[in-house]
Amino acid sequence: MTAAASAPAPRTEAQLAQDAESLSTVASMRRLVPYIRPVLPRIVGGIASALGASLAALAIPRVLEWLVNGPLTEGLEHHDTRQLWWGCALVLGLGLLEAGLIYVRRQLIMVPGTQIEARLRTELFEHLQDLPVAFHDRWPGGQLLSRSMSDLGLLRRWIAFGMMLLVVASVTIVVGIAILVGSSGLLGVVYLAGALPMTILAFTFSRRFRRVARQSQDQAGDLATAVEESVHGIRVLKAFGRGRDALSSFSEQADELRTTELTKARTQATLMGWLTAIPELTLGVSLVLGVWMVSEGRISVGALVAFFATAAIVNSPFIDLGMVLSMTLNARTAVDRYFDVMSTPNSLPDPADPVELTDPRGDLTFTDVHFRYGDAPATGPGSRDILDGVDLAVPAGATVALVGLTGSGKSTLSMLVPRLYDVTGGTVAIDGVDVRAMTREHLRSLVGVAFEDATLFSASVRENVLLGAPDDARTDADLERALEVARAEFVHGLPDGVDTTIGEEGMSLSGGQRQRLALARAIAARPRVLVLDDPLSALDVDTEEAIQARLRTELDGITTLIVAHRPSTVALADLVAVLQDGRITAVGRHSDLLATDEHYRYVISSLEEEFVPPPSEEDEVLREIAAGAVASVRDQADEGSAR
Repeated sequence: MTAAASAPAPRTEAQLAQDAESLSTVASMRRLVPYIRPVLPRIVGGIASALGASLAALAIPRVLEWLVNGPLTEGLEHHDTRQLWWGCALVLGLGLLEAGLIYVRRQLIMVPGTQIEARLRTELFEHLQDLPVAFHDRWPGGQLLSRSMSDLGLLRRWIAFGMMLLVVASVTIVVGIAILVGSSGLLGVVYLAGALPMTILAFTFSRRFRRVARQSQDQAGDLATAVEESVHGIRVLKAFGRGRDALSSFSEQADELRTTELTKARTQATLMGWLTAIPELTLGVSLVLGVWMVSEGRISVGALVAFFATAAIVNSPFIDLGMVLSMTLNARTAVDRYFDVMSTPNSLPDPADPVELTDPRGDLTFTDVHFRYGDAPATGPGSRDILDGVDLAVPAGATVALVGLTGSGKSTLSMLVPRLYDVTGGTVAIDGVDVRAMTREHLRSLVGVAFEDATLFSASVRENVLLGAPDDARTDADLERALEVARAEFVHGLPDGVDTTIGEEGMSLSGGQRQRLALARAIAARPRVLVLDDPLSALDVDTEEAIQARLRTELDGITTLIVAHRPSTVALADLVAVLQDGRITAVGRHSDLLATDEHYRYVISSLEEEFVPPPSEEDEVLREIAAGAVASVRDQADEGSAR
């Protein structure tokens, strides 16, 4: 059993979400520390500035208390306003200091947020590029898109504002209540008693809001997936007139998201309602109690003014606590969703001590190759390996066509060569070296691939064709050679020639044009091993014959494995390998296999039947006309003979 076969099954999105739910908010957010550390001095400076502004605001009520008890009572009686002006100047100075520190906070905190967001997004994209095809088979594109865009936008806003507000609000509340209790005695205790239920409410809110926040962001990812699939499949939807069905399905998902968002809003509104009502009610009780204490001489008027001024400052972070908590919990969910992807290990890692072929010949061998997909059942129907002991040797420079019935595993076998998937048993080797012993970058510099489903990018023709070409093969001459071999000279008729941007996935081109560009891309890569998965299926017969004639010359010296879905493709091959029941059952020349292998004859005949297009209505009409004409001629001949 190989390492790939014994590796644990990849965890599903639901399992990852359950794992994230088990973490505390602090433990979850702690995973951002490596990203925050490089910009930590600016963040600390921003938080310190915000705290300084908050403390400056808390100092103003102390000055007001001194003004009320001193200059406003004693000073005015003696017509001495100097202390009053000094007090006003001090309040103005504290206000300017608060404003200046807020400005400094914004200047310090904005840049780190964007830097962290850019780094997180870049590392996510890099990790997505590194993860194997099997991962992308399981994960919807919309979910990955929402994680890389909206979730990271939430994190940036939390780092720039939410994290700082959470720290500042917490410190302001603690320091403010300590000042109230220390300076106002009984009034401070009353205010503290009102703060306790708000703490309980905040804790209860966090548990409820966290679940609905995760649900909301997951549903947003599903909605993005629906949009992505509808846009990619717009031609199919229009051709079958299913736009209304797609709209109905999308509307249902949008309504689900709307309902979840309303639940979030209600939960947040309930908390903010209590966080507003309880402090105001506490202040009302404190006002009645404070007036009585002043009348009894227990506290001064200045102390009462200072109490309410301080309480007003402390009330603000209490009221904002609902918004800060919801922002923090949204950010926590974004962190969990981000690390759902980032914590997914690459099941196709590079070896610790890689081998590099310095002078590759291109011998390709499959030895007792087994393969099954990771989600295949262990027992019962479908539990058998798709490839169940494949043995095949393709000599350097030879061209071998791989033939089998639909679903026999031909395309799967071809994807093992560039290591898009790993074998679950046996080896695939180039020049006797297991492909798993090479780095993926080196292996894929040796192997060129052209699939039946040609995928192009929103870039120029030049960029698409030279995508995998080595640095020394990116000249105009190399480009023209690849285009000429693939009979893709049509690109010179495009508006900007080879510099024409062909649009998303090349859908502005026909299927045959896309296939020819994909074939040109594989040729431009100058591989030692070329894998062709029926790359000519969308071409007309004349174009296919012309390309085949050119390929016979071009493939000379290149080891080529062709997955044949049509009899005409077999003509390119020196040898034919028959894949049956997960194994290679025969290898030989086309003519020899036709004479000796019954299954091969059956496969070829079935491919011919699949290749022959069904007659159109026009063909049927012409056939009836021709048959009628022949019958008329025969009737006339019979009449002539009778005469």
